[in-house]
Amino acid sequence: MKEFDYIIIGGGCAGLSLAYELDINKKLEKKTLAIIEIREKYKRDKTWSFWKVFNHNFEDCVIKSWNNFTINSRYGSHEMKNKKYPYQTIDSGLFYKKVIDRLKKNQNIQFLKDTDHLNTKNSFVFNSITSNQVYDSGLWQHFKGIEIETPKNIFDDEIFNLMDFDCDQRNNVHFFYTLPFTKNKALVETTWLSKMNDETLNDYDLQLENYIKETLKIKNYTIKYEEEGAIPLFYPMKKIEQNKLNIGSAGCMTRLSTGYTFLNIQEHSKYISKNIEMIKKAKIYHIGKKYEFLDKIFLNVLKRHPDKMPKIFFDMFKGSSEAVIKFLSNKSNFFEDSKVIFKMPKILFIKNIF
Repeated sequence: MKEFDYIIIGGGCAGLSLAYELDINKKLEKKTLAIIEIREKYKRDKTWSFWKVFNHNFEDCVIKSWNNFTINSRYGSHEMKNKKYPYQTIDSGLFYKKVIDRLKKNQNIQFLKDTDHLNTKNSFVFNSITSNQVYDSGLWQHFKGIEIETPKNIFDDEIFNLMDFDCDQRNNVHFFYTLPFTKNKALVETTWLSKMNDETLNDYDLQLENYIKETLKIKNYTIKYEEEGAIPLFYPMKKIEQNKLNIGSAGCMTRLSTGYTFLNIQEHSKYISKNIEMIKKAKIYHIGKKYEFLDKIFLNVLKRHPDKMPKIFFDMFKGSSEAVIKFLSNKSNFFEDSKVIFKMPKILFIKNIF
């Protein structure tokens, strides 16, 4: 039976980010690490986007940055500018290659398919795999995106569309999301905030086809890449186990009101690396209690009043974008929180505290 000092279960974004952080900070020179991952080969399977509110290790994996964005709804359109915090998109294929190429040079790191032949009794385990339990009552952010290429230059690649709510809502919350990488290539995504047990919302291909043809007015295009996923907008059941720490979405690193996870994973990885020698006694890392409280109210409103959400999102981005960006990225101060909260329908939100 093999033994390792550390075991990371799941070689996705969270697991690889942690392994990379440990390696670049020389935390594995005298320690061993096993990464448990079932996939045979890594390839692009996700697109991670976020506002760059702090520096991270993966600038060379960013395929596009924007300083301008729009929000659309039946109430109109906002065009926002923010040079201080660019919106960045990372190609997961580039991320995987960068991290794995480095990790494979360290003889103290091994990739394994399972834990069948490991003695984990004396190992500290970092788990990034969420439970398979189905939460029928919980809300999810589920989506499908396609990267399309057009024969002619159609897109303005200096501005992206963060949310377009001017579409069929079907008694839930629905928007489209368009990231133009070049003047003739863009990722177009249909996104729902709803329960997962409503199969009437899963006609993603038809939704995308209609939106591209009817709203974007694009008749001729080629699909170059597809991705599909679902992000739980609830925290997994917390279970404290000796010598084990959850990371990624399993470790509550997803911001529930937005689904943003990537930068939270990077901060959590830095925290673990800094405290790795005393990890058994280190305090549990949290995104922030105030954000957990505010997100709970926000999701209560979303669940009970989905028809009001397009206007709530639309109004949130009125005025300066900086306060909203910092709020959605867990970096806002009291003054910035207040600027965002005052844009919300106060009576409605107060009624949904519980």
